[in-house]
Amino acid sequence: MAQRHPDTAATPAGLTAGGLPDREAGAVLGQYLRDEATAFLRALAPREGEPGRPQDDTAETGRQMRRSARRIAGTLHTYGSLTDPGWADPLRAELGWLTETLGREHRYAARLGRLIGALQRLASAEDAGGVPTAPVPAADDDIGLWLPVAAAMDPAAVTAAEPPRDRRTGLAEAPPGTAPAATAPAQAAERGGAAGGPLAVGAARAGALLERQLTLARTRAHSAALQAMGSSRFHAVVDAVAVLASEVPLTAAARKPAATVLPLLAEQAHARLTEAAAALPLTRARHPYNGETLHAALAGELPTERLDAAWNRVRVLLRLRRYAQEVLEYDDGESAARLAAAARVLEQHREAAEAAAAVTAAARTPRIAPATAYALGVLHADQRLEVEAARYAFGHLWTR
Repeated sequence: MAQRHPDTAATPAGLTAGGLPDREAGAVLGQYLRDEATAFLRALAPREGEPGRPQDDTAETGRQMRRSARRIAGTLHTYGSLTDPGWADPLRAELGWLTETLGREHRYAARLGRLIGALQRLASAEDAGGVPTAPVPAADDDIGLWLPVAAAMDPAAVTAAEPPRDRRTGLAEAPPGTAPAATAPAQAAERGGAAGGPLAVGAARAGALLERQLTLARTRAHSAALQAMGSSRFHAVVDAVAVLASEVPLTAAARKPAATVLPLLAEQAHARLTEAAAALPLTRARHPYNGETLHAALAGELPTERLDAAWNRVRVLLRLRRYAQEVLEYDDGESAARLAAAARVLEQHREAAEAAAAVTAAARTPRIAPATAYALGVLHADQRLEVEAARYAFGHLWTR
């Protein structure tokens, strides 16, 4: 059974002794929601001559919108008893829809870059005559835990993974003179000549297959995002957030002292997180690269998706726990650093698991060559090993 996280008992006591006394719970909660609503609307500042459109098409704008939407929805979930449910529940659901719709294109682009970079790294490791790659660096999370991070990608691969879009159509297009991302493994195989191994031979076609599928999915997600942002549903969400920026519908319970109400609700969020984490196989996950998840999936004992879902649920609950702490403006240093590090690890887990699922979908393509299937198999195993590494890191973080 997992040990209780170190900040469990300290959080309520520290909060009641901090800056919450003599303030109503509604005042503290309302200030946080208004700040996040203002940040959301600021990302939607209209451009000159185009009212109602985002100020630019940069990834930072979309990231800020998703960030604020997630925090508003998460806060309404944790502190929902202090707000009008007839107003809060529909807004929370609509913000979830908006976050998912706007974030889908970004995830497809990041997944493509991740898989192409992994293919290049794997092919180069097999073929000494291929494109050299730097050794995997170590990322220090400031609490003494070593976490693996992805190796640096070739600049040409990065450029191809994030192609500019045509301003008129919104479709991705490759810049002139730039090779597609999938050609990086092919160039490595060509430079390796006859000495290229079986992985280098199949990596080019595997990369082309993944690029074709994920680019198509990304283009569709981009079109869906544009359609959503021009819909009446999106404008209704913006109107609701605009109201939130000036007034938060609260219940009578919000008039109670913040030091009495808010820490209790935050502790309930932490209890849900602790219960979900205790259900994970943390004891087995603390053994590095145990491979039990992959073995169970191959043996048909338990689908990989169900195992990943349990870890993903902990990731969501951990995010809610961090947002609850932000409302309280409580940061004792160590617990906040642990929560942030655990969140990064679980985000790596999600990215690797979704990348492995994308490789599985590509491998189901009819009539693919044996060399392509082999390269996809090696790539899938590589991503599942990263899943195991993230579980190992989280097990050490959570039980320390």
